[in-house]
Amino acid sequence: MDDRYGSDVLAKGWREKAAKVLARVPAERDLVVEVAADGYCGAVVRIGSGLVELEDRHGRRRQFPLGAGFLIDGADVILVPPAPKAPAGPARTASGSFATPDSRARVARASRIWVEGRHDAELVEKVWGDDLRAEGVVVEYLQGVDLLDQALADDPPSAERRYGVLVDHLVPGSKETRLVEATLRGPHGRHLRVVGHPYIDVWQCVLPRAVGIERWPEVPRGIEFKVGVCRALGWPARDQADIARAWKRILGSVNSYRDLEPSLLGRVEELIDFVTA
Repeated sequence: MDDRYGSDVLAKGWREKAAKVLARVPAERDLVVEVAADGYCGAVVRIGSGLVELEDRHGRRRQFPLGAGFLIDGADVILVPPAPKAPAGPARTASGSFATPDSRARVARASRIWVEGRHDAELVEKVWGDDLRAEGVVVEYLQGVDLLDQALADDPPSAERRYGVLVDHLVPGSKETRLVEATLRGPHGRHLRVVGHPYIDVWQCVLPRAVGIERWPEVPRGIEFKVGVCRALGWPARDQADIARAWKRILGSVNSYRDLEPSLLGRVEELIDFVTA
């Protein structure tokens, strides 16, 4: 009759038995095991803090430390925590695109996306950065749409080097709209796509609820927009450092495309399609 608790350690072959490597079995839910010490038998119902909880056929539950001291079908095993499960569905980027597993950034294309300022570039990077790296698209910033013509003259676009431009406050009758229309009529318009959102500044492209405010305040003419916003919201606005902290606060509230105005989302997607076509 086999003695599952082992024979005399002085018996022949005891060293080989002692050196036997036990199977390591993940303690998956519903796995049925027996506790060697007292014969308690139950199914795994929970794992946590180094313990496994078993439930027997009568519904009684007991906890035991993970490790050795368990039997499965009469064989000694070591219970170990189960491996973390992979996400149920494909991962998505902050822009809502399906993430490519283990994707590497492409070599940068000649084509570019230009935005009007640093804050615009940082917002685009935060939401579309993964997509842009996968496509090899670089985002550069201008110091205003009024400098677009000079930038195009310095580095002209072509069929192999197309530019997409994102402009603030691109609404009928605005200064920005007049400048863009004139540029598109010029020699570089064929390889250029200029789109814009209707807001005075890219700050307003972040949904107010994401920032924790009811709405973006109206800033009177003659007051610099970012300064006026900070004052209206009761945020410090003494110098550029205060403005930078305010933007950091706003940008930090953005986690995905769901925190942005649809009028910006469509325009950025349009530019990515244009420069990667």
